[in-house]
Amino acid sequence: MAKIDVSIIILNYNTKDLVLACLSSLAKAKTPTDHWEVIVVDNASTDGSVEVLKQKKNIHIIQNKTNLGFAAGNNFGIKMAKGRYVLLLNSDTEVTKGAIQLVLDFMDTHPKVGVSTCKLVLSDGTIDPACHRGFPTPWAAFTYMIGLEKFFSHSRLFAQYHQGYKDLSVAHEIDSPSGAFFLIRREVIDKVGMLDEDYFMYGEDLDWAYRIKQAGWQIWFNPEATVLHHKKQSGRANVDAQLRRQTQKYFYETMGLFYKKHYSHRYGWLVTQLILLAIKLRSLL
Repeated sequence: MAKIDVSIIILNYNTKDLVLACLSSLAKAKTPTDHWEVIVVDNASTDGSVEVLKQKKNIHIIQNKTNLGFAAGNNFGIKMAKGRYVLLLNSDTEVTKGAIQLVLDFMDTHPKVGVSTCKLVLSDGTIDPACHRGFPTPWAAFTYMIGLEKFFSHSRLFAQYHQGYKDLSVAHEIDSPSGAFFLIRREVIDKVGMLDEDYFMYGEDLDWAYRIKQAGWQIWFNPEATVLHHKKQSGRANVDAQLRRQTQKYFYETMGLFYKKHYSHRYGWLVTQLILLAIKLRSLL
C-alpha cells in the first residue's frame, strides 16, 4: 500500500449539504497519483449528515456523541491520521484541482515551513482575509476593532492583523492561516502538540500557529493554490438569533483566552486589564 501523503480532516456539525459539496470537490480534484485519506469527524449532527456520509466510499467517519467544538473534534481526526501531513479543511470549502498537491509540493521543497495555506476565495470572488493574518497583538487588535484597518487596509501601521500591506499575488510568510485550510507537517504536531481544547470555537488556529512559530517553524501563504470558502454559513452570521449570540460569546471569550495565554506576561497587569475590558465591552455591542 502506498504511503499516505496527506490526511484530510473535515469537521462536520449540521452542515450536510456543505460537507457533501466539499467531498464532491475532493473527489473531482483527486488524481490517481494523489495519496490521500479523508476523515470526517461529526460533532453529533442532527441534520441527517451521518446517515448520508455512511453511504460514501473511501472516507473514515468518526461520530462524536456531543458537540465537542472545533479543537477537540479535529483532535480526534488528528489522532487517527496516518499521513505525512495533516490538512484541516472546513466543511464549507470546495477545493480546486491541483490546489492540495501544489501546497504539498511547496512543503516538500521547503523543509523549514511547518504550515502552509492557500488563497481562500469567498463566494463573491474576494479573498477571505482570515487566511492571511498577523497575530492579534494589543495594537493589531485595537486598530482592527475600532475600524482603522478597514480604512487603511494597506498600511503597515494600521493593518497588522490581516497584513494587507503584503503582496497577495506571491507566496510569502505570514503569522497564521485560517483553520479552514491549515496544512501542517506531522513532525510539527509531534513537537508542539495538537489543538488546544480550551478553545471551543474560534481562535484555535491562531493559538496553534502561535505555538508553531514559537517552536521555530515558518508559516506560509501560497496564492497559486485557491480554494472556495462558503463563509458565514453558520455561527455569528446564522439566521438563528440565539446561535448568533452564542457564537458571538465564543468569539470574544476566545480573544480574551488568547491574550491571557500568550500576551499578558509581556504587557503587564494594567494593559492586560484594559484589553480584557475592551474585549468585554465589544462583546456587548
